[in-house]
Amino acid sequence: MKVDGGAGFGVPLTEVAELAVEQEASGYDGFWIAETGHDPFLPLLLAAEHTSTVELGTSIAVAFARNPMTLANTAWDLQAYSGRFILGLGSQIKPHITKRFSMEWSKPAARMREMVQAVHAIWDCWSTDGKLSFRGDFYTHTLMTPFFNPGPNPHGYPRIFLAGVGPLMTEVAGEVADGFICHAFTTERFLREVTLPALSEGRAKAGKTMEGFEISGPSFVVTGDNEEDLEAAAASTRQQIAFYGSTPAYRPVLDLHGWGDLQDELNRLSKQGDWKTMGTLIDDEILNTFAVVGEPEAIAPELKRRYGDCVNRISFYAPYSGEPERWRRVFDELKAD
Repeated sequence: MKVDGGAGFGVPLTEVAELAVEQEASGYDGFWIAETGHDPFLPLLLAAEHTSTVELGTSIAVAFARNPMTLANTAWDLQAYSGRFILGLGSQIKPHITKRFSMEWSKPAARMREMVQAVHAIWDCWSTDGKLSFRGDFYTHTLMTPFFNPGPNPHGYPRIFLAGVGPLMTEVAGEVADGFICHAFTTERFLREVTLPALSEGRAKAGKTMEGFEISGPSFVVTGDNEEDLEAAAASTRQQIAFYGSTPAYRPVLDLHGWGDLQDELNRLSKQGDWKTMGTLIDDEILNTFAVVGEPEAIAPELKRRYGDCVNRISFYAPYSGEPERWRRVFDELKAD
């Protein structure tokens, strides 16, 4: 199992190079940047410049805030420069796309399928110098003059990973992508009963097997070296679980466990801005279902038990600060045979 690091909640550009160097030296397999308060692509150029082996990916870049051509260009350049780039894409939810990015929203699963197909069509054009002729329901790309063609990529195509929760988007990932990024708001049961079957259906639809297809599993982790640290970590994680649970698109995860009514209450409180109360609704059963909870020595064995046979790469989703040595112990145990 690969163990990934990065800056899950984003960091200023001034801190990226040092962080990437430290994580590569520590043995992490991937360095991922999320699109939160900072651009997800610019930090990876700095990381590429200062590292030589660690894989570099967006986890995630908001797909529908962009178009296939801009994504194709940026990913092509990062791959040409590093040879280690993974384009991780996610749809986000409708309010962010329409109200934050002022972009169009419609049929997200179908749109995502077409977006990835369009990106590949553009890359095919650049690689073969053939005619660009992509016509879809959402995107049309039919013009590529030599002046705008960067030519073949010396490192080949970047891999594309898609993120998702619902079965429709997950099936699309299996069909057109090279890997899948599980949302942290995914339980072991949901992964096994919903995610994996949907991925397999998508792969079969494309005439492919799961061979070579990577599944990345960011997992909530609650840990600490003493009771006070553990409680603080649990409180922060309850808050984050509640935040995700308030999103209607993620309700199927709660429904599977019989907690669907909780989504209504969390959503109501989120509209009132009552974030503090939301966290108190995440009881111990829910916390332990979504998160691996325990002292540092207990984390790696439980992650392996839950996901060792179905996830290729893992990362720690910890919405709180932690001592580096604490994570070092978890990391070493995960990397041990």
